[in-house]
Amino acid sequence: MELIKIDEYRWEVPKTGQMRVPGIIYAGESMIESIKQEEAVKQVANVATLPGIIRASLAMPDIHWGYGFPIGGVAAFDWETGIISPGGVGYDINCGVRLATTLLTGKDVSGKLEELVNAMHRDIPSGVGSTGSIKLTYSEERKVLKEGSKWALKHGMGEESDIEHTEDFGCMQNADPDMLSDKALERGLRQLGTLGSGNHFVEIGTVEKIYDPDTARVFGLFEGQATLMLHSGSRGLGYQVCDDFLAYMTKNSKKLGFDLPDRQLACSMIQSDAGIRYFNAMACAANYAWANRQILMHRTRELFQRVLGIGPRNLGMNLVYDVCHNIAKKETHMIDGKKRTVCVHRKGATRAFPPGHESVCEKYRPVGQPILVPGDMGRASYVLAGTEKAMKETFGSTCHGAGRVLSRTAALKKSRGRSIQRELEEKGIYVRWTGRSTLGEEMPEAYKDVSQVVGVVHGAGISKMVAKLRPMAVLKG
Repeated sequence: MELIKIDEYRWEVPKTGQMRVPGIIYAGESMIESIKQEEAVKQVANVATLPGIIRASLAMPDIHWGYGFPIGGVAAFDWETGIISPGGVGYDINCGVRLATTLLTGKDVSGKLEELVNAMHRDIPSGVGSTGSIKLTYSEERKVLKEGSKWALKHGMGEESDIEHTEDFGCMQNADPDMLSDKALERGLRQLGTLGSGNHFVEIGTVEKIYDPDTARVFGLFEGQATLMLHSGSRGLGYQVCDDFLAYMTKNSKKLGFDLPDRQLACSMIQSDAGIRYFNAMACAANYAWANRQILMHRTRELFQRVLGIGPRNLGMNLVYDVCHNIAKKETHMIDGKKRTVCVHRKGATRAFPPGHESVCEKYRPVGQPILVPGDMGRASYVLAGTEKAMKETFGSTCHGAGRVLSRTAALKKSRGRSIQRELEEKGIYVRWTGRSTLGEEMPEAYKDVSQVVGVVHGAGISKMVAKLRPMAVLKG
């Protein structure tokens, strides 16, 4: 499709055909040619045809093909006249990342890295269909779905500051467990506290470079520091919520009164019965994911203490922030000089609220919301901060990661005959994994260079670079 260059970091998909608004893709000159070849550009245009969409159909530089919406896609819809779409959220509802700091340096843990990653592999349930030690009753599961991170805290897993440093304080208030199918509830009973498969991970890293010393100080980051980053979501429960509502909305799509350019964009009007039910069910899955990451971090914190032989005070593992990537949020934004309530879909995209925003916790309000952008196993990850420009241009959104350039099948083919584990260990990175094909599918070359992706959002001003992290040991699902 035709793309028109707006400026150094933005490209327009012109409004044609049934598009109600144009599309805008954030990308650098060196990235745009490969993006043009992707089906994802057409998906940006398809999203622009949906009722109630405001301003533009947006895509971040980590854009790649997804179900209905592109991964890396952002779209805001009027709360009264717009739609809500499971494809605009994704199957892994509230797949997200959290970053924790420690009082230790990378040098302090370097001699124990292999022991640490072996312990994580042994003690953190991972892989497809993995189950953990937490066995819920249906009654207790409903509490998890309504309370999110706070459920884990009530059961002795974490600290009060963890809640403060979690997006939405780890709980969407509109969650209604009655909206979930029996199958979704059943899938959630035994998967709490498990990592999952594919690109989910737990990573021990070190702060390699600080770009913004003042903001880094507020976030608790210093050069050489040992860090923990983990990436997981709502497991089978979230997948089932998406599957259930996609099936219902697809079946009833002819009743919408408008044509869908792609059946994967199945949706409902936000204010319809189906739209409200999906929004409230999605919130349950989001809360499950926050509780899940809270438990995973608590378990890892205990594991560090045991392997390193130190107490919690000397370890000093504190949550910097927890951000979600796949979500639809009810938010208020300034549109053409007026406040409007909208439903912002962020699919493979991260919230990036600026300094002073009321939704940013008090500690970070002077500098803006922390943004966590993981890369691949072999390169780097970044910490950024939200900006006012993001509020004006992208509904307070930015990129979420590196973004795939190879499908899992293509990555497996390219990795054939190679030892990805040995290649990473030659770089000083220990890696353990569960799935038989995980390491090949998740090889570094399967992803864009996260430094280029982050360079675009920083250059465009929709988030600002704070720190760069280097991986030292990784557990993959």
